[in-house]
Amino acid sequence: MRDTIADVLQWDVANWSAALDFWQKRAPLHGKPLDCLEIGANSGGISMWLARQGHSVLCSDLGGAEQRARPLIERHGLLDRVTFQDLDATAIPYKNRFDIVVFKSVLGGIGYDGAEKQREAIASMHRALKPGGSLLFAENLTGSALHRYLRARYIRWGTRWRYVTVDEMRDFLNVFSSVEFGTTGFFGALGRSEKQRRMLATIDHLGINALVPPSWRYVIYGVAKK
Repeated sequence: MRDTIADVLQWDVANWSAALDFWQKRAPLHGKPLDCLEIGANSGGISMWLARQGHSVLCSDLGGAEQRARPLIERHGLLDRVTFQDLDATAIPYKNRFDIVVFKSVLGGIGYDGAEKQREAIASMHRALKPGGSLLFAENLTGSALHRYLRARYIRWGTRWRYVTVDEMRDFLNVFSSVEFGTTGFFGALGRSEKQRRMLATIDHLGINALVPPSWRYVIYGVAKK
C-alpha cells in the first residue's frame, strides 16, 4: 500500500497523504462510479487513485498529458477507466460535466501570471462540475518565513512559483456553496530525501502542526462543494 500511495503523491508522502485521508472522509467517493477530472496530472497519480476506486477519470495536463501519465496508469492496469486530454486549467472546455474535479500542486505554476489566473482556474473548475459536484484540492501554501527563504535560495523554480495563502484560497473558493479544509506540514518539506521527509513529517504530526499557526504550514487540502 505504501508503494501505491508513493505513486499517487510522489513527494513528501507522509504530509501530503493527509489530503487523501481528508478526501476519503469528506468527499462522496464511495458508492456508484463517478465521472472525474484531474487537472495538472503530471504522472497521473491521483487519476490512478480514483480509477482504483472504480471511477472514470479524464487525466489532463497543460501539455503531454498522455505521454507523462500513461505509463503509471498502464502499470496499474487501469487504462480501461482513464482517458487523457491536454487542457488549460483556466479554460476547461466542459460545463456541468464532472462529479469530481481534483488537483494537487497546480495553482503555484498558474500563478506565474498573477493571482487572477489562479482565480480563473478555480472558476473554470467550478464551471466544469455538475451541480452538487465536489472539488478536491491540495496546494502549496506560502508557509513560514523559513520556507520562503529556502525556496528562493535553493529551489530553481522558487521565485517563479506563486505560493498561495490560506486567505487567498478562501477567497478563490468563494464561488462554491461550502468549503472544508485543513493544513499540515512544517519540517517535512526540509528533507533532502524521501526518507528524511518522512522522519521530519513524523515530527510535524507529533506536535509541530499543533504548535505553529496555519499560515506557517505549507500544505492546504480540502473539499469544496458546488
